Amino acid sequence: MHPTRRHLLATAALAPLAGVLPAQAQSGWPTKPVRIVVPFAASGTTDILARALAPELQRVFGQPFVVDNKPGAGGNTGAAEVAKAGGDGYTLLMGTVGTHAINPSLYPKMPYDHVKDFVPVTLVAGVPNVLVMNPAKAQALGVDSVASFVKALKGNPGRLNMASSGNGTSIHLAGELFKSMTGTFMVHLPYRGSGPALIDLMAGNVDVMFDNLPSAMPHIKSGRLKALAVTSAQRSGALPELPTVEEAGGAVLKGYEASSWFGLLAPAGTPKDVVDRLQQETAKALATPAMKERLLAQGAIPSGMTSAEFVRFIAAETAKWARVVKASGAKVD
Repeated sequence: MHPTRRHLLATAALAPLAGVLPAQAQSGWPTKPVRIVVPFAASGTTDILARALAPELQRVFGQPFVVDNKPGAGGNTGAAEVAKAGGDGYTLLMGTVGTHAINPSLYPKMPYDHVKDFVPVTLVAGVPNVLVMNPAKAQALGVDSVASFVKALKGNPGRLNMASSGNGTSIHLAGELFKSMTGTFMVHLPYRGSGPALIDLMAGNVDVMFDNLPSAMPHIKSGRLKALAVTSAQRSGALPELPTVEEAGGAVLKGYEASSWFGLLAPAGTPKDVVDRLQQETAKALATPAMKERLLAQGAIPSGMTSAEFVRFIAAETAKWARVVKASGAKVD
């Protein structure tokens, strides 16, 4: 039986749509908006990365990917909400090194199981933290390097305070590790995300922060923050002139490293085909020249690893940060 002219015209009209909606054609998902929960306040690195990725996923899957900020308890509040959301593919988490590697060792009681309650989708990006100060405070104390910062801390015990994006975040632990290795003390002031903490840091209400580089970068470039060093093992390509803490700190800070990472996770029970397609499309988006350039310029290193690789990565990071928590003596009630 030969196809009719009407059938051929209809087929031709539908052909372009096959390339536009490949995801929907496979299993029907998604048929409604997908929520990406960011467990911190707006303007921090977790939020920045989620909002960079959401339009790319929306373009591919043909449904809105909506970023929803749910800050609190070092990321535990938002992560717990996602853990209880059910695995229908319509609620995702932009998890962090805090929610999925640090907090299980830092908090005596967790509102979720970071392994059993989630399916890792993909690592989105890794970023160094950066040691930044309020410029006026740095000038008043004569601080222009890590060495002079340590000297100022020892000369003013307990008089400087350290902001973080919340208890248990890498920003918090980077500072605790610094304190334990240098034998110094700063009062820790946890906020509900980097955004609010940075506002108070630039206003002079707090003195220092070990912030994620992407959220601190525009303020470093504008001169509203004074950067002393990055916390990674190697210098950042985004600020190559800035030394690492280990480089600038001498023997007392040898081996110091406290970087951050961010990744997509889904609630346990999310269908494998949904997880696989999310991973594949996220990896494609992160590999585009425009996205790579955007993230690298902010100090973030895009990833896109497979779900299985992300599972192994989280296991290794959990073990690593358990050692850091123990060495630093950090605790959260």
